[in-house]
Amino acid sequence: MLYWLTLLSDGGDFFNLFRYITFRAGGAFLTALVFGFLFGKPLIAVLRKRQGKGQPIRDDGPESHFIKAGTPTMGGLLIVGALLTSTLLWARLDNPFIWIVLFVTMSFAAIGFMDDYAKVSKQTTAGVPGRVRLLLGFVIAAVAAHWAAQHHPEALHNRLALPVFKDTLINLGYLFVPFAIIVIVGAANAVNLTDGLDGLAIMPVMIAAGTLGVIAYAVGRVDFTEYLDVHYVPGTGEILIFTAGIFGGGLGFLWYNAPPAAVFMGDTGSLALGGALGAIAVSTKHEIVLAIVGGLFVVEAMSVIIQVLYFKRTGKRVFLMAPIHHHYEKKGWAESTIVIRFWIISLILAMIGLATLKVR
Repeated sequence: MLYWLTLLSDGGDFFNLFRYITFRAGGAFLTALVFGFLFGKPLIAVLRKRQGKGQPIRDDGPESHFIKAGTPTMGGLLIVGALLTSTLLWARLDNPFIWIVLFVTMSFAAIGFMDDYAKVSKQTTAGVPGRVRLLLGFVIAAVAAHWAAQHHPEALHNRLALPVFKDTLINLGYLFVPFAIIVIVGAANAVNLTDGLDGLAIMPVMIAAGTLGVIAYAVGRVDFTEYLDVHYVPGTGEILIFTAGIFGGGLGFLWYNAPPAAVFMGDTGSLALGGALGAIAVSTKHEIVLAIVGGLFVVEAMSVIIQVLYFKRTGKRVFLMAPIHHHYEKKGWAESTIVIRFWIISLILAMIGLATLKVR
């Protein structure tokens, strides 16, 4: 919205700053951060009053979690609100990729909200049936994938770009949309599975979003793509503003989610943020890089899949408990130790993901 202040510029005044994506990204970060600090406490107070007993705690979970009973959930509303406000204020609203990532984020936030509401209102850990959540997610992701494909350059249309092997494009044809659906829905649910300890999910999300924001900015500039020898996707640079909003809103939320958490993100936040990461990857043609940058989320999801399949086949468990962060809790690791070490792993993976911009 503020981008249109450039109409008042003569090319050499203050209003000219609004032409620059980096300037507006900084504004989006600060806006989201201030939003989080301003509305964090009031939102938590409302959630605590409305929810009463807070998020239900699994009976079969780690014993240390029982002391968290009564902590309100749906804290993702704070992140989503900060992200929506900062993006609408600072991004170019004539950019299709901005609307694609916003559509996915808000739609998955709605699914998560329904799930959280079902849990707290019925005081059960079941929530909305998994099949219903998946079906809604598939529909949303299909719309977003088709939408993104229509705005990709002809040379990249329905094609999969590979990192490192930068001259290689795999023509997926009609399979591109199903592939993109798996990326978006998979990312949403992987982040959702990771959100099991205070502060565990939000920092890796911020790291991944910041990394993908840099990639989006790079592939959206023809001079950068020529230097880095990566595929040019016009318009994706604007996504940097969206990711700056995630970073600012995430920091605002982390202020209240730091151990001991005053509020949980809930599915409202985890599904929304995971879906956002998937939508950014599809928009920028960096789906494979997302699997590297978000490697922690991949491991968390795979630990659940392995555990379920192995248990059904043998009746035994590979991990003491899945997702894998609970395995380490069962082994006696302190919650803060797990969280910080997982943050470090996320940062390392982000650096590897960024390196793919240059390595070939």
